[in-house]
Amino acid sequence: MSHSDCPQIAEAAPPDSSGDEASQLPGVSWGVTAAERRSHFRCDDELPHPDITCWRGIEVDAPPALMFRWLCQLRVAPYSYDWLDNLGRQSPRTLSPGLERLRVGQRFVHIFELVDFERDRQITLRQVRVPLCEAAVTYEVRPRSDYSRLVVKLVLNIAGPSPWRHVAAAFGPAADLVMMRRQLSYGEASA
Repeated sequence: MSHSDCPQIAEAAPPDSSGDEASQLPGVSWGVTAAERRSHFRCDDELPHPDITCWRGIEVDAPPALMFRWLCQLRVAPYSYDWLDNLGRQSPRTLSPGLERLRVGQRFVHIFELVDFERDRQITLRQVRVPLCEAAVTYEVRPRSDYSRLVVKLVLNIAGPSPWRHVAAAFGPAADLVMMRRQLSYGEASA
């Protein structure tokens, strides 16, 4: 597929005005509704009692099959800040043939492993080889009449000494928001 086939962000994430406690913590909830936060995601089965839970959501001007195909690209690159989390290598700007052929156990975004997927609907990843935390994430594509909605849930358990746990809880969600917002907005940047 060509560069022009990259999904395009339909609009910026709406402000989260539900008023519940989760939407008030910095970096925890971005662009999702209270109903989406109450939904069960496959990552909940991987880490059922997380220390930290984060939600992200965007609307994408692309059909679910194309959006899912873009998510498969996470097998080869993080699509965030390449200088930081891709060792300076540029994430591919076009869809790579064959990456949509998924099987459980494949590596994603360098430090995750595919634990579950449903074609054109969701991928769920579990972090591997990171000593101070456990993480699982589900990227879920929700079809709408003329666009797709991408909702992401990230669950984390923090290990290590108490000071580390407090720092991770205080700054982890905001740091993830910066990185994942860039990742989710990739289609807009590549237009």
